[in-house]
Amino acid sequence: MTLFDLKTNMAEINMQNLSCFKAYDIRGKLGTELDEHIAFCIGRAFAKHLSPKKVALGADVRATSEQLKLALAFGLISEGVSVIDLGMTGTEEVYFAAQYLAIQGAIEVTASHNPIDYNGMKLVREDARPISGDTGLIEIKQLTAALLAEPFVEADFAQFCQQCAQVSPEQKLQFSKASFTAVSVLKPYVAKILSFIDVTKLKPLTLVVNSGNGAAGHVIDAIEQQFNEQNIPVRFIKIHHEADATFPNGIPNPLLVDNRAATSAAVIEHKADMGIAWDGDFDRCFLFDHQGQFIEGYYIVGLLAAAFLRRHPSVKIIHDPRLYWNTQAIVSQLGGVAILSKTGHAFIKERMRLEDAIYGGEMSAHHYFKDFAYCDSGMIPWLLVAELISTSGVSLSKQVEDMINDYPSSGELNFKLHDPESKMNDIETKYKDIASVIDYTDGLSMEFANWRFNLRLSNTESVLRLNVESNSDYGLMKMKTAEIETILTAAE
Repeated sequence: MTLFDLKTNMAEINMQNLSCFKAYDIRGKLGTELDEHIAFCIGRAFAKHLSPKKVALGADVRATSEQLKLALAFGLISEGVSVIDLGMTGTEEVYFAAQYLAIQGAIEVTASHNPIDYNGMKLVREDARPISGDTGLIEIKQLTAALLAEPFVEADFAQFCQQCAQVSPEQKLQFSKASFTAVSVLKPYVAKILSFIDVTKLKPLTLVVNSGNGAAGHVIDAIEQQFNEQNIPVRFIKIHHEADATFPNGIPNPLLVDNRAATSAAVIEHKADMGIAWDGDFDRCFLFDHQGQFIEGYYIVGLLAAAFLRRHPSVKIIHDPRLYWNTQAIVSQLGGVAILSKTGHAFIKERMRLEDAIYGGEMSAHHYFKDFAYCDSGMIPWLLVAELISTSGVSLSKQVEDMINDYPSSGELNFKLHDPESKMNDIETKYKDIASVIDYTDGLSMEFANWRFNLRLSNTESVLRLNVESNSDYGLMKMKTAEIETILTAAE
């Protein structure tokens, strides 16, 4: 099946003004917001905007990702840009390829944790620098809109797909002005992520790995092979491991409570030291302790910040504004410099480069590393934690226990509202006279003697996102969370 079978109504798409273009990436519903014609035009627009010589393309496990990737390739090659096809990859493999291959851009076709009838793209330029609304995505959108008016010949695209399907790894298919080459960067990519730890320090560990319908499975298999060759005593219990585009295990989004049960149960059943689950393009990993308890990403930020500061005193650590008291306390105690950045991968990466920060973390489980082109990785964090458990002899639950007690948090709560801006104003009015700090870096942040909150408007829908934390007072955190929730849910 191709996306043309969905009978896209181009007039409807034009009326929606290419709504698949978001603040940081491209993401939309198949057939009404995104199809092969749009992908072809995005490929052409990418080429026209950046004038690259070579661009790498990867795609996640979704059924439509391969066809959208080929449509991008068709567009790029039509503009004289050579394409390197990385095959089925996670987003961070595309980031790695952009830098490792010293090329001028890369695109991952993925909808990450979105429903199965969605797809999208994440775009970077040279050196894996992100392309977002502030750094070229708006221009690419405008070019795409103009190109949609030009014809797209399905028969030519079908022939192109047929030709590309015959290209074996490391082979090149030459066109008049550009080429299509199938290349794997898996081996050097795995070597890179393993370089963040000393694998010889890993003690006997049993790890449950939930690859989220298989997107991350090939990387785990490659790591396992490396461990076996070096006699590293780590055993993997693999669940939801095989690539399956039908998503038989549900949408790969471990932030949904219902999606955590399988990983948790496997940890308990196998008496594992830790569980790891990934989202659909595995640029985020979510950790479970040896009791099968889900550990909020906020506390992993503190854990990794401490690990880097013990190795590199006085370095800078970037964090987002949603939850940060724990991070700031740890960084301060260990002599580092904590720096606040607006939420979002483009902002975090830009600030890390500006500050030359060694690590950046968001409570949403995005972790960024200077030595990984300042990009986020869903593989490096769990490797670092496995090394911490091995070298310290302390379980993950014990390592974060004090953090959770010292800075209890609500986790992110979402409120779909008719008039979110008005509700934001109501909250500010309620607390502004008693707040010790009011900050607008990202939404509304307010601090008080022993609690604080952040309230942000979603970039894509009429939703307010709330995070609350306190200083060693779980009851106060719960009370203030309920207090704000009452205001937000009152009749508008």
